[in-house]
Amino acid sequence: MTKRERRTFTEEFKQQIVQLYQNGKPRKEIIREYDLTPSSLDKWVNQSQSSGSFKEKDNVTPEQKELMELRKRNKQLEMENDIFKASRADTRTKVNVIKNNHHKYSISAMCKVLQLPRSTYYYEARERHAEDDITTDIIEIFHVNHQNYGTRKIKHELRKLGKKVSRRRIGRIMKEQGLVSAYTVAQFKPHSSGTNESEQKNELNREFTQDEALSVVVSNLTYIRVGKRWHYICIFVDLFNREIVGFSTGPKKDALLVYRALASIQCDLRKMRIFHTDRGSEFKNHLIDDALETFNIQRSLSMKGCPYDNAVAEATFKIIKTEFVKGRYFDSLDDLTKEFHDYVYWFNHNRIHGTLGYLSPIQFKLAHLKKSCLV
Repeated sequence: MTKRERRTFTEEFKQQIVQLYQNGKPRKEIIREYDLTPSSLDKWVNQSQSSGSFKEKDNVTPEQKELMELRKRNKQLEMENDIFKASRADTRTKVNVIKNNHHKYSISAMCKVLQLPRSTYYYEARERHAEDDITTDIIEIFHVNHQNYGTRKIKHELRKLGKKVSRRRIGRIMKEQGLVSAYTVAQFKPHSSGTNESEQKNELNREFTQDEALSVVVSNLTYIRVGKRWHYICIFVDLFNREIVGFSTGPKKDALLVYRALASIQCDLRKMRIFHTDRGSEFKNHLIDDALETFNIQRSLSMKGCPYDNAVAEATFKIIKTEFVKGRYFDSLDDLTKEFHDYVYWFNHNRIHGTLGYLSPIQFKLAHLKKSCLV
């Protein structure tokens, strides 16, 4: 059976049909000629005779009208009962109540009961929608960046998306969503190590800002638990863009660990002008001396017991311990090496640095090269 398509009729059309019926045209002919249902024709005729109007509200009986009023009043009382507790609440709570009940009651009626202007509700609702979008962006930025970014860096990432959000607002959203940066947790305490008594001077002299890539490289190493033993990581950091240009991992804290990190640098080592480290015996030995002499690289050593002379390397390891080591377990040296390789790639290509104008090391290097080409 084919379902009849629902049709709408104007007041003029209904009036013309009733006029034809009243002028004596047979009922069956009217229904057949105009493709009407018998109930529609009868309804229009009765409405015309009783009220002269085809509107539903003009053709209800007093009993039906009373029942409609009772139903309307009952719904009003239900609505008032549902939202009564929110009637003295703040604007945010009232907006939430209206938003949660808009499928049951009209927005204008709820605004009236809560004494909240409709314009205020719609404004707050739009702001809430924008807040939800920002919250989604913050959560994504936080997790994509290994749960390491705080409000300052998230603010800069949002700015890249064209969204200007204050750090206070970001902090509030992070707190609401339970997002805690790794930097809010107490940091690792470094082990003390022996130092050599070399008379080599501090040639770097805390000049941590360099204008040429690979001209000055600093290095340091740290310990990491692998299984039930301590293992070590050695890194080489380019002061030009804070890029980790080389690294090595191993079970021993020795010159070979440093040498393998130096060998991992995939650049022309002849570009390196100064190699700066602390006074650990791993750095000042014949193996490293020979390598530096081969490539005509000048050595620079921090003053004894002064970590500030190698501040960039120290700060980089603080980042690594917070972002990479904390809360992680490594089954084997291969496991550590693979995961640290992935971390270094993210560190160099994606992690933004405040000292680089909130660019990643690779982005900073490319921007510098582009600028140099234009000049």
